[in-house]
Amino acid sequence: MGNYVERCRELRAVTERHYGCSHATFIPAAEAHGLDHETAFRIGSPFRAGMLTGTVCGAVTGSLMALGLSGADDETVKEFQRIIKERHEGDVSCAGLLARLGDGDKKSHCDALCAECAALVEELLKINE
Repeated sequence: MGNYVERCRELRAVTERHYGCSHATFIPAAEAHGLDHETAFRIGSPFRAGMLTGTVCGAVTGSLMALGLSGADDETVKEFQRIIKERHEGDVSCAGLLARLGDGDKKSHCDALCAECAALVEELLKINE
């Protein structure tokens, strides 16, 4: 497990401040690239909860921002999207992913999805810290 996944899990565990899925997947990359925590938090805020409307999952958008910040090429970005869609029946919407959860624990579900996305970012960027 690399540092992105570990940091993602740390952020999701914080109870004093809410770190949405976009925060948890973007902030580790932002910090690794020297962006200060508060700026990264503000950048990620509009993308949590499916862009605040239940559309594209915050873990996905945060990961795409992390890939962009890391200089990933278009093929890498497309590969991330292909893999995530393949793993989740083609659905990357916050509302759709949560609907398949049923009566399960939303936080645990989102925590796991954040860690999955962060791990995929690490894998695609070949981060082995």
